[in-house]
Amino acid sequence: MKQPLKFYAVAGTVLAVALTTTLVTTASAQKKVVDQIVKTEQPEISPADKQIIKAFDERVKQYVKLRQDIKAKAPKLAKDSTPEQIQAAENAFIEALRVARAGARAGDLFTPDIAQYIRTTLKQEFTSTEKKEVKKVVLEKETNIPVPLKVNYPYPDPKEFVEMPATLLLKLPPLPKELKYRYVGHTLMLLDNDSSLIIDYMVNALP
Repeated sequence: MKQPLKFYAVAGTVLAVALTTTLVTTASAQKKVVDQIVKTEQPEISPADKQIIKAFDERVKQYVKLRQDIKAKAPKLAKDSTPEQIQAAENAFIEALRVARAGARAGDLFTPDIAQYIRTTLKQEFTSTEKKEVKKVVLEKETNIPVPLKVNYPYPDPKEFVEMPATLLLKLPPLPKELKYRYVGHTLMLLDNDSSLIIDYMVNALP
């Protein structure tokens, strides 16, 4: 006996709704798991420390604003620009940024309060085993290129960067896309994401 077309239409709708509900429920459950992992990994922050992080964030935003202003004034590259022209434009941007930050010194962004917060957090939030693993990841790749730890100078070779372990990044104040953290030995650097310019650094920054 043939079922009416209306029956199949209704059945199909019910099945689609059921599948959608299942997918939404699954996605919701997965998000809860991810959120719980992140919440577990992130340290508890006191009101005083929140103020320290907020002030650090404001300093970072000031740098990003300066960077954006310099980029906005730079000549626009044509679509058919040669690799040499693109490299020349990048070099000009780096030089303009260095000139604009001619008076920059170590500790301008990593002021003593945020530096102490980072050191304390990294020491307290990891177990002994985790500390050993983090140090192994960070220290096992020692660069052969002498790195001048000088603010406002480019890192010699981006290929020598030690990638930051995810568990370590979760303990550090978040950064905008224009900046990144990188280690050289026990020193934590704050770098421009495009130019690899050393914006600031702090010593003794391993857990």
